[in-house]
Amino acid sequence: MDCSSLFGTAKPIIGMVHLRPLPGAPAATAGLTGVCEAAQRDAERLVEGGVDGLIVENYGDSPFYPDDVPKHTVAAMTRVAATVKEAVDCPIGVNVLRNDAQAALSVAAAVEADFIRVNVHTGLKATDQGLIEGQAHETLRLREQLGVDCEILADLAVKHASQIGSGQSIANEFSDCVDRAFADGVIVSGDATGQQVDSDTLTEAVEARQARGCGTPIFVGSGVTAKSVDEQLAVADGAIVGTALKEGAVTTNPVSVERVEQFMDRVETVRAKNAN
Repeated sequence: MDCSSLFGTAKPIIGMVHLRPLPGAPAATAGLTGVCEAAQRDAERLVEGGVDGLIVENYGDSPFYPDDVPKHTVAAMTRVAATVKEAVDCPIGVNVLRNDAQAALSVAAAVEADFIRVNVHTGLKATDQGLIEGQAHETLRLREQLGVDCEILADLAVKHASQIGSGQSIANEFSDCVDRAFADGVIVSGDATGQQVDSDTLTEAVEARQARGCGTPIFVGSGVTAKSVDEQLAVADGAIVGTALKEGAVTTNPVSVERVEQFMDRVETVRAKNAN
């Protein structure tokens, strides 16, 4: 993945479009039209504030299916993603929680999205949905079958999970995801949504990349704020940001254009420093 080519800038910021509960989810209170309207509003606010890309994610569907969402969820995600795609002009990604990479890729192919996020691409993780096993072999083959040019961003040490198996360092995870499972980019997150990534973990990922001499981009996947973005982007190649851009910095609140603009002002300062 070439960040500058895809996002039009170095150190891209990807804003989260956290969807309200989709029809069929336990917390659903609105119909699909309401979900689409909220998603379009947040997407437009994020782009107005200056982010470089978006991820559409079924954040409100908790408790999540581990790795195979129902067909109606795929249909709903496709409609919402298409709504967002039509409303804004920027790269768009899809993440189907908890870990349905085939659904995400299918939605992305249908709406011509640019990338997907896969929380568990390789290995075995213990999560609040139980054990989740990476299905890279299926995901890569489906991408070939669909014939789509859709990048795969894979998590290392994914949040809300722990690795099963001994000796699985960040360096080993990086190698598995990139060298053996052909991820186009990797994501390093904190322990949970909104929590800052451990600096040592991020450094380990960068060192693993350097050891292999590859150019795979590394994104920070959680906990980035206007105060911490300088430090994070000094190491990482980009960031995925959700909570910090919401009203009151509450994950489930609507996006705040003012907070996005303030955040991106800080990012532009960081980019300017890197350019000099």
